[in-house]
Amino acid sequence: MRQGSIIIFLFFTISSIQAQILLSKEEALSLTLENNFGIQMTRNSSAIAKNNSALLNTGYLPTLSATGGANYNTSNSEIGFPGQQLEDGSPRPNLNLDNQETQRFNGGLNFNYTLFDGLGRKYTYKRLKEQYALSELQLRETIEQTILQLFSVYFNVARLKETVLNLEQTLAVSKQRQKRAESAFNFGQTNKLAVLNAQVDVTNDSISLLQIKQELGNAKRDLNLIMNQPIETELDVETALAFVPEIQIEQWLETATENNVRLLQQQRNQQINAYDLKVSQSGYLPTLGLVGSYGWNLSQNPASAFFPGTTNTTLSLGIGASLIWNLFDGGRTLTQVKNAKIAVENQNLQEQETQLTFERDLANAQQNYENAVKIYLIQQKQVETGTYNFERSQAQYALGSITAIEFRQAQINLRNAQIQRAAAKYQAKLAELTLIQLSGQLLNIEI
Repeated sequence: MRQGSIIIFLFFTISSIQAQILLSKEEALSLTLENNFGIQMTRNSSAIAKNNSALLNTGYLPTLSATGGANYNTSNSEIGFPGQQLEDGSPRPNLNLDNQETQRFNGGLNFNYTLFDGLGRKYTYKRLKEQYALSELQLRETIEQTILQLFSVYFNVARLKETVLNLEQTLAVSKQRQKRAESAFNFGQTNKLAVLNAQVDVTNDSISLLQIKQELGNAKRDLNLIMNQPIETELDVETALAFVPEIQIEQWLETATENNVRLLQQQRNQQINAYDLKVSQSGYLPTLGLVGSYGWNLSQNPASAFFPGTTNTTLSLGIGASLIWNLFDGGRTLTQVKNAKIAVENQNLQEQETQLTFERDLANAQQNYENAVKIYLIQQKQVETGTYNFERSQAQYALGSITAIEFRQAQINLRNAQIQRAAAKYQAKLAELTLIQLSGQLLNIEI
């Protein structure tokens, strides 16, 4: 009767879980890569770096500008001729010129092209290309860190899910024990203390279950946040795990220095600083440019007292070259070169520090992974031992060979062993993912 009730209880528990959205690890990863806020913002930053590295932003292309203008002026004027007389001897009258219109129009094209700028734009272009490559590595690092964060939360949900199942099983057994104790008390086979002890255990198990369910709800909301999904989306996760073969991990570790994303970023930064130095040194060399212009002008002038109205149209074409050699700029170029050399030296030091830090992190991660796997194997055996001990204690308790306290201890030992095994399993997987991320292969595996 007791075993049948537990089976029915587990059936309804599993049915309730299956009614939720089952989110596989692959689906969680896909949603995160597509929707995560941090990844989206880093992608946008990389897109900006790509735009900056295009030929249109390097100064290699000429500039062509158009200009135009128009002016309109109207005036009224009166011209006097003092002392002048007409043929008949009468004074010459004043001349009135009303509504005199002056119109001027102009348009032009200006062409400018830098033939040589001391190789500054050449190294600027290369620097921008390196910055774009660096932004791609920064995007990769963001993705890798987000993946680790995702599965840290995903596995926490899975761990809490297993813990809920274990606590529900524990509560079901405690309730059966309470019923047994109440029946025995009603038939005079035990005292009230046994019933009270059973009730206390049911209460404690119920409280533990409620607390873990609250943690599970919080963890699911954390998972929805990382995936950029509605916070209250109900979901279920997988609890099955597959570990990467150790021989494969060892092969990846052999090439870790060539593939680690932080080491690759330091190499890009070193190259960027080298190009910065070249750009600064370009200030020592002259600049040679080519200029050209084409212009059109139209001027319409009104008649005056002595001249008739005129219309002038002018077309002009010009081309020229310019050479600018800044022989002394007050020391600005020299200062920039000195600072660029210092920046190169600092970058070399930074690269050495990053290399040493990487070696430390890799050694720590490898040891953490090995220890986590060993602990998981030990916890598996502990669950086997706890299960065997619980089943024997359960049989002996049914026969009255052991006390309720001894049975309760066996029950607690099994529950703790199951919870610790789940924690060790997911901790081992996270340690594995961390080690693979340091080897530079996290994006090349199936989770």
